[in-house]
Amino acid sequence: MIQNRDFIIIGLQALDSRIGSNCINIAHEISRHNRVLYVNYPLDRLTRFREKDDPIIKQRKRVIKGQEPDLVQVSENLWNFNPRTTLESISQLPFNGLFDFLNKVNNHRFAKQIRSAIKRLDFNNYFIFNDSDMFRGFYLKEMLKPELYIYYTRDNLIAVDFWKKQGIRIEAALMAKSDLVVANSTYLADHARKFNPNSFYVGQGCDVSLFNKKLIKEVPADIAAIKRPIIGYIGALFSLRLDIDVLEYLAIQRPEWSIVLVGPEDDSFAKSNLHRIDNVHFLGSKKMEELPAYLYPFDVALNPQKLNEVTIGNYPRKIDEYLAMGKPTVATATKAMEVFKDYTYLAETKEDYLRLVEKALAENTGEKEIEREKYANSHTWENNVLEIYKCMLKLMQAY
Repeated sequence: MIQNRDFIIIGLQALDSRIGSNCINIAHEISRHNRVLYVNYPLDRLTRFREKDDPIIKQRKRVIKGQEPDLVQVSENLWNFNPRTTLESISQLPFNGLFDFLNKVNNHRFAKQIRSAIKRLDFNNYFIFNDSDMFRGFYLKEMLKPELYIYYTRDNLIAVDFWKKQGIRIEAALMAKSDLVVANSTYLADHARKFNPNSFYVGQGCDVSLFNKKLIKEVPADIAAIKRPIIGYIGALFSLRLDIDVLEYLAIQRPEWSIVLVGPEDDSFAKSNLHRIDNVHFLGSKKMEELPAYLYPFDVALNPQKLNEVTIGNYPRKIDEYLAMGKPTVATATKAMEVFKDYTYLAETKEDYLRLVEKALAENTGEKEIEREKYANSHTWENNVLEIYKCMLKLMQAY
């Protein structure tokens, strides 16, 4: 446990992000026992122009003009800071020298703003926790001189086109000079260790309180009408991440099964042959609070991920949600899924999926469901942050 210290947190999501973030959950957990300054990322020129009608962007502009406060207390130990500066839009620059020059300019502007908040809050001997903001946070260790600079990697960002041009080079260099790198998957921890020996897997927090069978009062009508067994998936139906061939194979090979898909579709899914198979049911997008009721009647839950650079290192939070409701789960075998190997069925081929779904249906018991529920409920944000603290303390004791 680390208590009564000061943390500065930066990242790729603002505290008022519409989609939430691991970093936001971590910040709230750290603030239970420490003071936390959560710094929203500064606007860049392109975003100011392109998203000028977005209410959040309009609010940021008012802050920059001094029409709204830049520092707001959120809770007893948590403050949210909006920097009064604009950065240059440089992420796609192809010239390393020019990028590095402008990135240092951006970091100077960012650091100057953070210093103003630090001074007002009287933060001392602080830690910086950087949630994957590899560009805007690149020089902050040198400019702000924290006691520890911690880089948090939770997605394989450099596999995404937006980050590839400069991110491959910059993230490796930032990992190398960070005091500590922590990761939410074993794959990402192994990757980070290539650049920094002080790189550790710290697990993943997940709030599965909604996913509790005891809270389900009624099964929604659109899924209640579907015949069992139900083999289902909940989440975004995006072909970059999910294997359509696996779903088609299961549906065709076992017409007596109902393949139920809950979530928004991309064009590839919308145009796929799945829509022409009688035992495949698309139920569309649902609100977050509705998802447990849709999961409740599943006989087996699926996560048929494709294996590619984007998916291979990602921690699949939906697995915790499936397991929290005791569901037998069949998922693609990835490095990140190794932590679930004792509680899930891991497949490498579509034939594996067929065999393992049959096995999951045949051997499920009440005892197995309880074991799955207990395991999922151990993945709390409290435990996740405690693992981060352990790594920090180990490093500080070695200095």
